[in-house]
Amino acid sequence: MNLSILIPLLNEEESLNELYTWIIKVMQTNNYTYEIIFLDDGSTDNSWQYIEQFAQENPHVKGIRFMKNFGKSQALHAGFAKAQGDVIITMDADLQDSPEEIPGLYDMIINGNYDLVSGWKKKRYDSVVAKNIPSKLFNWAARKTSGVYLNDFNCGLKAYKNVVVKNVEVSGEMHRYIPVLAKNAGFNKIGEKVVQHQARKYGESKFGMSRFINGFLDLITIWFLSRYGKRPMHFFGAAGVLMFIIGFISTGLIIGVKLYRLYAGFHTMLVTENPLFYIALTTMIIGTQLFLAGFLGEIILRTKNNEELYKIANELN
Repeated sequence: MNLSILIPLLNEEESLNELYTWIIKVMQTNNYTYEIIFLDDGSTDNSWQYIEQFAQENPHVKGIRFMKNFGKSQALHAGFAKAQGDVIITMDADLQDSPEEIPGLYDMIINGNYDLVSGWKKKRYDSVVAKNIPSKLFNWAARKTSGVYLNDFNCGLKAYKNVVVKNVEVSGEMHRYIPVLAKNAGFNKIGEKVVQHQARKYGESKFGMSRFINGFLDLITIWFLSRYGKRPMHFFGAAGVLMFIIGFISTGLIIGVKLYRLYAGFHTMLVTENPLFYIALTTMIIGTQLFLAGFLGEIILRTKNNEELYKIANELN
């Protein structure tokens, strides 16, 4: 099978019929063997009814419906597990991603031998203040932190080799960082393609300004996990030992100075009256806690069970 097209969605009933028709036209024009997997992330409108209709008409259409809204990352996780195509394309259901870009992305994976190709919406039709400027700041921070030099991490239109999606674990809100997860898994040939961005035709965006705040927090998380996720003791333990040693040496110096002044007959305050003593003591306590945090992290890492990320209500084909 040439292509698996994954479409995560939430309450997009107005755009689904047009999107489905458009994708089918592109598939038939290029003679692709394909599957379309709609990932209904707990829609409360008639989106699932449309997907059921498509699946009845076309055996290449599959659907996964969550019991409630679990998030885009969980939807993609379920889709990646089900996808069978040599190339997996992810795209949003709001018609802002053009299916006409699929052949170009497919060609870059197959003939360009890329592991992953990310779309770059160079010209956008979103609000400049609410989306464009925050998006540019976010992408700049993501490039500097991750070492993956893409211009548009947030673009939902991406193409992957099948082996890539089977070897990355997408959870939480990490969907925007799949290129970083792929790089951490050893897939280094990551490309970018300028794609057409279309103004939203129906409804309103499901993402507000909060997604950029959450995005920056997730960026810190993925930075930490990529470096210390498998060895938390290397971070917490090292920081804890360093702080403990600084506190211990400082305490020793304070006591040493106290003893020297007593021996020399100088007037001196009690050790417990010296504010530096409490700073040193606090540093030792924090250092001990950090060391224990690293130790507990190592234990949890070795004993944790894979928890259920989502619950599926219905599945088609």
